[in-house]
Amino acid sequence: MLTDNMRGALLMMASMAAFTMNDAFMKTLAGDMPLFQLIFLRSILTTLAIGTMAWYVGALHLRIPPQDRRLIVIRAVAEIGSAYFFLTALYNMPLANVSAIMQSLPLVVTLAAALFFGEALGWRRMTAILVGLCGVLLIVRPGTEGFTIFSVYALIAVACVTVRDLVTRRVSGATHSMMVTFITSLGLLIAFGFASMSVDWVPLTLHRASMTLGAGVMVVFGYVFSVMVMRVGEISFVAPFRYTGLIWALVLGWLVFGDWPVPLTLVGAVIVVGSGVFMIYREGQLKRRIATEAKLRTGIGD
Repeated sequence: MLTDNMRGALLMMASMAAFTMNDAFMKTLAGDMPLFQLIFLRSILTTLAIGTMAWYVGALHLRIPPQDRRLIVIRAVAEIGSAYFFLTALYNMPLANVSAIMQSLPLVVTLAAALFFGEALGWRRMTAILVGLCGVLLIVRPGTEGFTIFSVYALIAVACVTVRDLVTRRVSGATHSMMVTFITSLGLLIAFGFASMSVDWVPLTLHRASMTLGAGVMVVFGYVFSVMVMRVGEISFVAPFRYTGLIWALVLGWLVFGDWPVPLTLVGAVIVVGSGVFMIYREGQLKRRIATEAKLRTGIGD
């Protein structure tokens, strides 16, 4: 019998596998299919799937509090930016390199939340963030021959996703998460629908259609698994398994595209992952301590 923590870990690994497979499907079409056309077609599939799920759970309605509407629009714009910059980088960089840079996201989000929202950040977690960012520098290696504009694109994608995640924290509980996700997906559909008019479309061969369909299916599975993760297990136990996405990226990058990162990139990736795992572990410790102190205070009050 699997425990809730083990089920959560398996779901997290499945989610990361699905998202990384989506990246691999998208990358197989690099140079063969215009990026805007590809994102638009994938967005049709994902919007239909997410819209169906939102309708099924009764979340498909426009009763959104006024204070949430601006936040949802900002979130959608950030998602559009992240999709463009991430996939452009993915088209032009090894899969594992882009994935390694994106692993810094939890570190950057925690730092941004402390800077802009005043969330508490102790010296241990701050040190872990700084060490992790040094790992990112080893991956992108600015000033060296391996550094390109697409490395910058990957970093901009991290910034866009950080904005998206911080804004999501501010959306009230009155707005269902499925509705937020549906509006974001619809925003991608509209934005890249217009953008695709600026490029010459290519015919959908069997290969192109199957890769596009595979990407859309994997995105939906990744989202479904990530939602299921939040309902089982302890976050402090489950969250570190998100870094298995890097293992998938290394394996798929080698098997499908024949890419393997240089040693410095691997060292940087290990540093980023190690820093992220430590920060998650530390956050779990702090939450348990706060919960224990709250129980003690309640007991004293009784």
